Amino acid sequence: MRQTLDTLVAVPPSPDQVWAARRWMSQMEPKLARFVPDEALRGEMLTRIYHEARLAGLAPEIVLAVIQVESAFQPEAVSSAGAVGLMQIMPFWIRELGRSADDLMDPWLNLRYGCTILAHYLAVERGDLTRALARYNGSLGQTWYPERVMRAWRDNWWLAR
Repeated sequence: MRQTLDTLVAVPPSPDQVWAARRWMSQMEPKLARFVPDEALRGEMLTRIYHEARLAGLAPEIVLAVIQVESAFQPEAVSSAGAVGLMQIMPFWIRELGRSADDLMDPWLNLRYGCTILAHYLAVERGDLTRALARYNGSLGQTWYPERVMRAWRDNWWLAR
């Protein structure tokens, strides 16, 4: 998993990919406005979410739903269990990946960790999003967390394709 975290795509995006990203951002911008009032932060957040989700092979709408459920888009969020940031990453991941210099309160690094971890769990669960989300939350065997994420996705981030 560390290799996935460390790897960046060096190939520039195609014109079709640029167009798809812009289209997605224009659709998501008004949806995110109710959670993130600052326009500049909202634009940066959407750009980073789209990039990190695509880099990890995830649907960016699912990442938005996870962030909504985990932190309500508050980069400085800390849970009672000690999870931090936008995607509520547990600090043990720093030790697990041997990256002691990483700061999980950096929202963009937190996003990279969260997308990478979710993609890892999706691979472990052979594409079963419900089980991957439950693993992400530490509630494998229960459905309450995946149901919350899927409800947030359906109610706030779903796009007809």
